[in-house]
Amino acid sequence: MIEFTTTQRERLAELGADESIPTDTFSSESERNRVFQEKENEWVRINRDRIDTLLNERREPILLSTIRLMEDWLKQEEGYTQVATPSIITGDMLSRMNIGEDSDLSQQVFWLGRNKCLRPMLAPNLYIMMRELKRISGQPVKIFECGSCFRKESQGSQHLNEFTMLNMVELAATEDGRQAEVLEAYARSAMKILGIEKYELVREESVVYKETIDVIVDGLEVASGAYGPMYLDGRWGVFDVWVGIGFGLERLAAVRSGFKNIRRAGKSITYIDGSPLNI
Repeated sequence: MIEFTTTQRERLAELGADESIPTDTFSSESERNRVFQEKENEWVRINRDRIDTLLNERREPILLSTIRLMEDWLKQEEGYTQVATPSIITGDMLSRMNIGEDSDLSQQVFWLGRNKCLRPMLAPNLYIMMRELKRISGQPVKIFECGSCFRKESQGSQHLNEFTMLNMVELAATEDGRQAEVLEAYARSAMKILGIEKYELVREESVVYKETIDVIVDGLEVASGAYGPMYLDGRWGVFDVWVGIGFGLERLAAVRSGFKNIRRAGKSITYIDGSPLNI
């Protein structure tokens, strides 16, 4: 019984041919190699066409178009203000998020010396930003940030060491008791903007927030929302009602494109817009 070699299967998967890799066996190695060469040539052409379309028509890869759609929706339709905060934060900020030295998430952090690290999430900076903007303006605050986060994730098909999050949060803009309703409405609006029709809203336990409302697509978490007042807020000097959602943009981009491997949608010098560069 002769099948594709591991190297041949990996090459076809790299080209995006996962669904069309034959499961049949071959009568000889020469037949197998002939079929492989035909498949490889076919998918090289497909990927060249995709890159040509990107360069001459679309002008932006799926990750950037996903970011643009989300940013335009929040600024133009929901009245949010975009902010930008540092990628390096302190260990104290993580501790205030209930991420101590013994927690699983702490082991995934890229530490820079003893008390600084690459941020594994956007929330610590946004706690400070929304608190200060509320103090200065004296009015409800609606802000969001889109930026890189970093974790020592297992290198599976749905994890990256550097990934892009978009976190949106509104402070003192929602009536107490309506937080879950507002959060779910935001989640549905985001999925509509991105053209994702099949998803679930699921309540999950959380190390940081105790409970979250997550957006799940085909078993994959693409967004996670939380709201307050909650036990963490006092550590940040936040005492008003708030609602927030964090969106994993590479995962959303992969869902929009039908990619099975998140690396095809991520920041890369190996892929562009899902197509490998070694063609």
